[in-house]
Amino acid sequence: MERLEDRIRRLIVETLNLEDISAQDIDEEEPLFGEGLGLDSIDALEIGIEIQKTFGVKIDSKDEDLASHFSSVKALARFVARQQQGQVHEPG
Repeated sequence: MERLEDRIRRLIVETLNLEDISAQDIDEEEPLFGEGLGLDSIDALEIGIEIQKTFGVKIDSKDEDLASHFSSVKALARFVARQQQGQVHEPG
C-alpha cells in the first residue's frame, strides 16, 4: 500500500497546487484538515473529484464515514484500496 500512499500524496500536492509542500513532506498519518495539513472543505472536494478520476472509485457524499476516509493519507489509501477491491468482485 506504500505505493498507493505515495500516489495520493502527489495527487494532493498537484491537485491543490501546493507550492510550499512536497509530496514527501506529507506524513501518512498527519491529519489533512484542521491542525494537520490545514486543508478545507473546498480542498476536500477537489481531492475527492481527482481521487474518483484517477483511481476510478466512487465517493458517496452521503457516506457517514466520509470524513474519516479523508482524515489522512493512510486512511484515504485504505478507502481507495477497499473501493477498488469491491469493484473487482462486483459482477458486470
